[in-house]
Amino acid sequence: MSSEVTLEELAALMKKAAGVTVDPHDLEARVDTPFAEFGLDSLGLLGIVGELENRKGRALPTDAEKCKSPRDFLDLVNSTLTAGA
Repeated sequence: MSSEVTLEELAALMKKAAGVTVDPHDLEARVDTPFAEFGLDSLGLLGIVGELENRKGRALPTDAEKCKSPRDFLDLVNSTLTAGA
C-alpha cells in the first residue's frame, strides 16, 4: 500500500471526516480550487488531518489544516509522509 494520499482517498476523507461529498473526478479537475468552494471549512480540514494521522500512524505538519486547496494539502501531506518512509 502506498503511503501517499490520493485524490480518491482525500474525497473519501472529506465525506467521512467533514460530511462533504465530492466526486474524486471533480476534485481532480478542480485540484487548485479553494476547499471553501467544495464546502469544506478549516474545522472539516482539521478532522481530515486527524483521521489521516490515525490511519498513517504519524503526525502531520501543524499547518496542514491551513492549506487552501486539494493540491496544496496533498503536496504538503505527501511530502511529509514520503520523507519518513
